[in-house]
Amino acid sequence: MYFSVYDRMNAVVHLPTLNDRESDGTLFTNDQLRGDRLFWEFLEYSGVSLKDILGATTFESFNARLQAASNVLTEEILEYWTQNQDIEVRVSVAEGRSGDPAPFNSGAVGRARIYNQLHRADTSFSERSAGFTWFFSFLIKFDRVKKEAKGKVLLLLDEPGLTLHGLAQADLLRYFSEKLSPYHQMIYSTHSPFMVPHENLMASRIVQDLVKVGDNGRRTPTGTQVREDVLNADRDSVFPLQGALGYSLTQTLFVGKHTILVEGPGDILYLRALSAELARRSRTGLDPSWVLCPAGGIDKIHSFVSLFGGNNLDVIALSDYTKKDRNKLDALKRSHIIKAGGVLTMADFTAQEEADVEDLFDAQLFCSIINGTYQLSGGNELDPAKLKAADESTERQVKKAEAYFRVLHGVPEFDHFTPSAWLLANPGVLSGDAPEVASTLGRAETLFKALNALRKS
Repeated sequence: MYFSVYDRMNAVVHLPTLNDRESDGTLFTNDQLRGDRLFWEFLEYSGVSLKDILGATTFESFNARLQAASNVLTEEILEYWTQNQDIEVRVSVAEGRSGDPAPFNSGAVGRARIYNQLHRADTSFSERSAGFTWFFSFLIKFDRVKKEAKGKVLLLLDEPGLTLHGLAQADLLRYFSEKLSPYHQMIYSTHSPFMVPHENLMASRIVQDLVKVGDNGRRTPTGTQVREDVLNADRDSVFPLQGALGYSLTQTLFVGKHTILVEGPGDILYLRALSAELARRSRTGLDPSWVLCPAGGIDKIHSFVSLFGGNNLDVIALSDYTKKDRNKLDALKRSHIIKAGGVLTMADFTAQEEADVEDLFDAQLFCSIINGTYQLSGGNELDPAKLKAADESTERQVKKAEAYFRVLHGVPEFDHFTPSAWLLANPGVLSGDAPEVASTLGRAETLFKALNALRKS
């Protein structure tokens, strides 16, 4: 079954006429009546047929049938339309009013209306957004397909969901997975990244128009190819897949409900290494329910929280701090985008006016990590005295290390990430009871206790 045109249900139908067209078969053969046919299917879908409604002889039985239809339809649409959970589908039947256009000015007229519980108002189905009317009509149509198909059906859908919001397209994919795929095989075409199943990307195929470019630069078409190597197609063809991957990545940066925004990936590794050692000693490490996410600094925290705030996450920030960051930090706290008390800096835990994550480490221990990372020995070996003298204008150890490396020859350039990765791979540096280890773990434990106390239950 191939679908390239997706009908939209009419919001108002003349029930006696609809009944006549059902009886003589024109409802199912005349393409001009597709909208009315969907209304008939809409009633059948609810379990209350047109004949049930027209055959009701008392108000109570009549009203019960309409309410039953409304309830069934509301439950179904709310299951697969997560954009608005305050709506109800209501089916009404009333005598046509003389001022309405024919044939709706006499006889029984059926109407589909959408009631918004939040605003306590209803509107005609036809006045809803194009995406909503499309989605609702699609659910009705394909329920009929599923029920009436004899045996299994290969469904071919051309560009479904074009009028839908990105999140509504995700709802449509869920409908495909739960309602159609278990019963039928399905292939659909799309240009939308939101219609690409990022959790099963290799089920996708790229349809690529191949072109051969001659030595003289002339382009000659060589045919169309359906490719399984979806990530190796040309840039234009692979764009929807890139979009799907990008969206998936942004949604999984926060892989837990409780998130701590830190400066960069190096901060994550340092904090993980310190927490693991404290846990090994049965002391307080970072609560495992916290997820550490690199935000890139105070400047970007506001954007990060704004982007992901809709996910109802418990977010706090732990930032490096310099004097020039004071105004930015105050503005972030005043914005209330992060809960009160949820913006912390490394300076709060190091007794320094300016501090980075590296300042949690005692100077002797920090020098040991640097020496191990870059295999410094002999005259190049770093010690606390050399570290302090490298740049006396700052108390930040990472800036002192950068200054020290600038005067060394024959060693790799210093960066923030490599020492943290080395520490994570060499946890033995944090073992033992040396004074520099004890003081470092003490500062780290104080930090983790403060972070854990900010976690929402």
